[in-house]
Amino acid sequence: MTLEADIAALEADLTSQIDAASDERSLEDIRVAALGKKGVVSEKMKTLGRMSPEERQVAGPALNGLKTRIADAIGARKTVLEEAALNERLEAERVDVTLPVSTGPRGRLHPLTKTFDEIAEIFAAMGFEVREGPDIEDDFHNFTALNFPPEHPAREMHDTFFFPPKEDGEKMVLRTHTSPVQVRTMMNEKPPIRIIAPGRTFRCDSDQTHTPMFHQVEGLVIDRETHMGHLKGTLEAFCREFFGVKTLETRFRPHFFPFTEPSAEMDVKYERDGAVVKIGQGEAWMEILGCGMVHPNVLKACGLDPDEYQGFAFGMGVDRLAMLKYGIPDLRQFFAADQRWIEHYGFAPTEV
Repeated sequence: MTLEADIAALEADLTSQIDAASDERSLEDIRVAALGKKGVVSEKMKTLGRMSPEERQVAGPALNGLKTRIADAIGARKTVLEEAALNERLEAERVDVTLPVSTGPRGRLHPLTKTFDEIAEIFAAMGFEVREGPDIEDDFHNFTALNFPPEHPAREMHDTFFFPPKEDGEKMVLRTHTSPVQVRTMMNEKPPIRIIAPGRTFRCDSDQTHTPMFHQVEGLVIDRETHMGHLKGTLEAFCREFFGVKTLETRFRPHFFPFTEPSAEMDVKYERDGAVVKIGQGEAWMEILGCGMVHPNVLKACGLDPDEYQGFAFGMGVDRLAMLKYGIPDLRQFFAADQRWIEHYGFAPTEV
């Protein structure tokens, strides 16, 4: 058989296979069998090296032409198959837009979810990053590194959920605050540090405004030059933005926390209109959060030199902030899994 006849027969066979391909996968198999590294056309192209110059002048253009025609035929068939597959998919996914809109159950975002997002967004605009830590902590991170004396009442069973001691006597607890995240950050990262630590916390307490599990956001700033003025400005800016009151009046009262010195509680003005609390109005004061300058003992416990670094810290109850902002009277309903409650107090995703 002559070269021309051999090429014509091969082209006819491959063209027949291409036209018969029913889907893209079978077409790809044909392409590999014809034009792949070990394909039939590729194998014939390899024979050019064994031909004389005169034979190559004839066989080269013929084989290259065959390769081009087969590739074009495969491309054309692929276009047809892709269009057919798309039409089939469009037909299968057809929607009758004349049907009534479904009025079935719709999910709502929990007020705590929205409050966490709002807090993180406000502090992110001030340059804070989010850090997280484990719910189960050891005594060092939860108490000792935060300058809690051994006899401090917070270590007692009526405040803290203790686990049975380990074999070596180490006590593990459900963390009573998110301050251990601050400790871990100071021990693992070099200043400057500017973080918030949101998360769940646990204490033995339960009434209208307390639950055994609640949520906190704590903040920490460590640098070579920080002072109470920076702390006050940061927290006032946050509260004004969070409550949407640009002229919010605040005050800072001296307080005591083992891990800060000096320490303070921050109050805002408010008034009560029936069951509604209006932040930024009236003459009464309401405590919002605790704060202070990081105690030198805490810096030392975390491996930082208090003669070189100083900083401030603050903590706030997320549940309480949500209650105040959105007029929720009972903290226990946050965890009641009542669909009617979440429909009333929850938020549609488009409202976030």
